[in-house]
Amino acid sequence: MPKKPRKTRKPKQTAIVRFLGRPAKPAAKLKQREASFRLLFDSNPIPMIVCALRDERILAVNDAAIQHYGYSRSEFEKLTIRSLQAFDPELPWADSHSGDERAARTWKHVRADGALIDLAIYSRQLVYGDQPAVLLALMDITERKRAEAQMTFMAQHDGLTGLPNRNLLRQKMDDILLRTRRSAEQVAVLVLGLDHFKAVNDTLGHGIGDALLRGVAKRLRSILREGDALARLNSDEFVIVQSRVTRPEDAAFLARRLLDVIADPYLLDGHSVVIGASIGIAMSPGDGDESEKLLKNADLALSRAKNDSRGTFSFFEAGMDARAQARRKIETELREAVQSDVLRPYYQPLVDLSSGRITGFEALVRWPHPERGMISPAEFIPVAEETGLINAVGGLMLRRACMDAVQWPDDIRVAVNLSPLQFRVGNLLSLVMDALNQSGLSAKRLELEITETLLLEKSSEVLATLHALRALGVRISMDDFGTGYSSLSYLRSFPFDKIKIDQSFVRDLAANPDAQAIVRSIISLGKGLGVTITAEGVETEAEVNCLRDEGCQEGQGFLFSRARPNAEIVSLLKAQRGYGAALVA
Repeated sequence: MPKKPRKTRKPKQTAIVRFLGRPAKPAAKLKQREASFRLLFDSNPIPMIVCALRDERILAVNDAAIQHYGYSRSEFEKLTIRSLQAFDPELPWADSHSGDERAARTWKHVRADGALIDLAIYSRQLVYGDQPAVLLALMDITERKRAEAQMTFMAQHDGLTGLPNRNLLRQKMDDILLRTRRSAEQVAVLVLGLDHFKAVNDTLGHGIGDALLRGVAKRLRSILREGDALARLNSDEFVIVQSRVTRPEDAAFLARRLLDVIADPYLLDGHSVVIGASIGIAMSPGDGDESEKLLKNADLALSRAKNDSRGTFSFFEAGMDARAQARRKIETELREAVQSDVLRPYYQPLVDLSSGRITGFEALVRWPHPERGMISPAEFIPVAEETGLINAVGGLMLRRACMDAVQWPDDIRVAVNLSPLQFRVGNLLSLVMDALNQSGLSAKRLELEITETLLLEKSSEVLATLHALRALGVRISMDDFGTGYSSLSYLRSFPFDKIKIDQSFVRDLAANPDAQAIVRSIISLGKGLGVTITAEGVETEAEVNCLRDEGCQEGQGFLFSRARPNAEIVSLLKAQRGYGAALVA
């Protein structure tokens, strides 16, 4: 009989490590591999656990796992991997997900002290002690997740107040609007703007301003319901999204509460700060059913509230959008007109009431539009003020007025209006000096008109600029006297050369005893201070006679002349000088 082939004995599998899919190794190599595994496993700084595939028991842990989880080795050996998992019933090596999905997944484990940690788990199957097992490498990403959450929060929230920013607000609004479309309820969007917030920053500093904004945010939160949304749009504007609204009165009621809670004084670093607010309201679905449209319409309503009467609220109306588009068109075309040097000064005479002769002219800006004809200053000057274009417009008028006036007789002055914004730029003194130097006009023939609003800020820089201008020889006039807050106190702060009586006191002067008493007082005050008094808006002979009887020196108005281009002014002055003519007898 042929000899049976001799059976070769398989080497006994040692304690650790025959990775699945690999052929068995000789005993010496297995021992060497086991030693390498032990060295890699035990001394690895990453927590590592070996689990049985059959019953999920923890078979081995390295020192890093003991230190990280807080369990002893013996305590670990009494646990299964599910004992460490906080919420998820799945196993880290479950085959229901692809390898990429498992690698991207975050697991939550519970440490011995009960703390939750976030982990990225990497697994590899092996044979451990003759039984199928899995090796888990556990990368703690708790800090990384916390940092990611912080970055996400910062990307969606205002850093100063902690309120949602515009991006998160849109998401919240979209969710609220989606829910509302399924019901008969409405959504009110309220854009709240703080009144004169810049004045707080300028006078008390940005630290107080920041504290005020945090205080406002806290008060707004305190009166909103659960389900309403609150966000900060920009430096001094907040948005409130009011859900479960059944009628506009609900939004009006909330707006009044918001205005009341904002108005109470704030005690900030020893300062008692009072701030007001204005609110614009848009209602969904009538004013729009998308977040951006509602925000835009509420902002238009806010502009209306601020322009009409600060400290109140206004609902959006359909015509507001058309007016806003018209305003944007005016702004665009005004920029082009400034760049193209289209604006022109027209001049209205200032007349000596005793002699009837012209003493000077006030330069008034005019805009000849190629399609719309002459555009009223009442239409474009407010836009220039709001956009800052008034600086360019004012500078252009000053230079042109000086160039025109230098061609007039030496005893004729020119008056130019200044906006408060021109003082804030900081270059007004140099602008005036350049205009005088380039034109050759004597400083004593230039008169600059300011309004009381400029002195409301009580700025030392403003007063210093006025004194410097007067030191050049330029005359300073207070326009619209009597219409501001405390005209007499401003006469103490700066020695004006002229006071102009506002036209509201001159209109129908002869038939209005109250207006006569006011005008008489202003003229008497001017005489006592040694300043010239000019009456604006003179339109009738009766008004002239009354002003002359009271001792008013100058008049200006349609009775004498409308504002005229420089070519007509030159002719008018030639006629006065050549024939001794006067505008009023």
